[in-house]
Amino acid sequence: MAKQRGKAGSTRHDRPGTERLYQRLARRIFDQLASGAFAIGDRLPAERELAIDYGASRPAVREALIALEVQGFIEVRVGSGAYVCRLPGRDEQPGFAITAFELTETRLLFEGEAAALAASQITDAEIEHLDRLVKEIAAENLHDDVTEEADRNFHFAIAAATRNAGIIRVIEDLWHLRTTSPECALLHAKARNAKVRPVVAEHTAILEAMRARDPAAARAAMRLHLSAVMDHLLFQSEELAVLEARRASENTRRRYGLAKLG
Repeated sequence: MAKQRGKAGSTRHDRPGTERLYQRLARRIFDQLASGAFAIGDRLPAERELAIDYGASRPAVREALIALEVQGFIEVRVGSGAYVCRLPGRDEQPGFAITAFELTETRLLFEGEAAALAASQITDAEIEHLDRLVKEIAAENLHDDVTEEADRNFHFAIAAATRNAGIIRVIEDLWHLRTTSPECALLHAKARNAKVRPVVAEHTAILEAMRARDPAAARAAMRLHLSAVMDHLLFQSEELAVLEARRASENTRRRYGLAKLG
């Protein structure tokens, strides 16, 4: 659990009239904590219940809980729920940074087009560099403590192949936000620990589109990769985690049943 105390760093999202749905939800839960509706150690309603009560999507609820978790008010335990860790102080207010969902959506828009541009002018040497980085990503995935350095360098190399300083700067800034935003860092850490994705296959598809000098294929492969990242983050929803556990249990029982019949 991230133990960030006091007021969280406010951003442009804190201006009146610009708040997103997840921020309004976080404030409502925050107000419930401040009013004494929950005690330390209490379990909050399940994400599915919160989504129904607030008329919101699961991603919005998830973002709201993550925003409160990084400030130390709650702890989200995958497969168990969200538990109250501390109550707000008298003058305390929730603050918000960019979320993992917002950032991935932004990356999908920018990096998809960057990949298309890079494919039209990438050099053989740059393709060889990407090939080495894919191999490094595969090697990193064999370890429990994934640094994601090769992954980051892969995306930076594609940005560099665009020959556009503005695109390079934007993509570098987006990756910087990925590690410095508490919300982003927390959810990505949870996602890394929860389930292994076929990241090597996704990056290989991007590489092959680059090798073919096919902008449309490069754009599609990059967007597919980042859409998969988004789906993986959504896996962190409590409901989906419980569903996966239930499916695994059902599969185990089914295998034993088949074994007995045989």
